[in-house]
Amino acid sequence: MAQFSVHENPNPRTKGDVPYLLDVQSDVISVLATRMVVPLYRQGIVHSKTMTRLTPVVRLKNKPLIAMVPEMAGIHQRELGTIVGDLSAARGELIQAIDLLLTGF
Repeated sequence: MAQFSVHENPNPRTKGDVPYLLDVQSDVISVLATRMVVPLYRQGIVHSKTMTRLTPVVRLKNKPLIAMVPEMAGIHQRELGTIVGDLSAARGELIQAIDLLLTGF
């Protein structure tokens, strides 16, 4: 598993609104059985008054998705679906959003 890899959401209950999960955990601690993920929502599902710095818009396969950093959670690796992309190019925005969530800055 690699940091900023995008996985299919295997949960049939939520994958309609949240088709992907973004792995944001550092590769340095890949020995853990869990991964920290950010749900990627389809645009239009999330309330229109999101905080853009806290919930950045990212593009996957040329489609906009909302990275809901406030909903970040740890899940077991076996709960992640197939890797379908990589958002390393959005690293700066994503780290800023996580930093805002954790430190307020």
